[in-house]
Amino acid sequence: MNIRKLIAASACAMTIVAAQTPPPANPQNGRGARGGGRGPNFPQQTRPLAAPEVLARGKALYGVHCSACHGGDLRGGDQGGPNLLRSMLALGDQHGELIGPVILGSRQDKGMPAFNLLATDTTALAEYIHSVLALVGRQGSPPGGEGGANLKILVGNAEAGKAFFDGKCASCHSISGDLKGIATKFPEPRTLQNTWVSGGAGRGRGGRGGGEDPSAKPTTVTVTLGDGRKVEGRLVRIDDFDVSLIQSNGVRQTIAREGDAPKVEVHDPNAAHKALVPTLSDKDMHDVTAYLATNK
Repeated sequence: MNIRKLIAASACAMTIVAAQTPPPANPQNGRGARGGGRGPNFPQQTRPLAAPEVLARGKALYGVHCSACHGGDLRGGDQGGPNLLRSMLALGDQHGELIGPVILGSRQDKGMPAFNLLATDTTALAEYIHSVLALVGRQGSPPGGEGGANLKILVGNAEAGKAFFDGKCASCHSISGDLKGIATKFPEPRTLQNTWVSGGAGRGRGGRGGGEDPSAKPTTVTVTLGDGRKVEGRLVRIDDFDVSLIQSNGVRQTIAREGDAPKVEVHDPNAAHKALVPTLSDKDMHDVTAYLATNK
């Protein structure tokens, strides 16, 4: 055999062997390493954690803005948000470059509300999500330690909650009216908190998902066509290209959009709540929950 061919064949064989030989196990490699020499089973368990103050900020923001939909343990909450433990977007994100745009509104057409947060806040949220993902068990099982079932919700000050309610909520809601006995209707604190924060009884985002409250008012839309005719109905979806609605007779109609034509008016019964949520502090949310929990 030609000497050059022999050297090339030997090199090729060595490359194949190297490619087929797994790297040696290192039980100390990555944060996800556990007993029995088993290394990390997710990429998230090999990336370094953010600074403690960043994670603390992210956790606080998650509790206010995200837990109602995605759950305290990221597995999905009462408002119908997806399980972030199995989210390819969350797993593929590094420092908020994928998660940040979603938080800011890139998926509003799919029911994900937009939050007016600073870039540092979206990064902190992403880093906190990564810190929880780093604790998942085999096959994406729930993180150990603090989970949704163990979160203590009733930690607020009821008197402070009453003051907040009187100042921010009483113009639309009444403890002796529409919210009378709300703590009896929703005795579980997490459900109670999710209900008042979202403005409804367990509705999925965008009016979708299981557990929808049949008595809840849907988001409606009025489309004024070029000839002045108005088409009205329950909003199904809206984006820059078309708007879909279901009319009172059950007929679904999709109308093309070009810029501001035709004129589209969305009537969202939860608009006030959606505007309030980004401004809610963790303390305000827990204070109001503590106050409403006394209304039995």
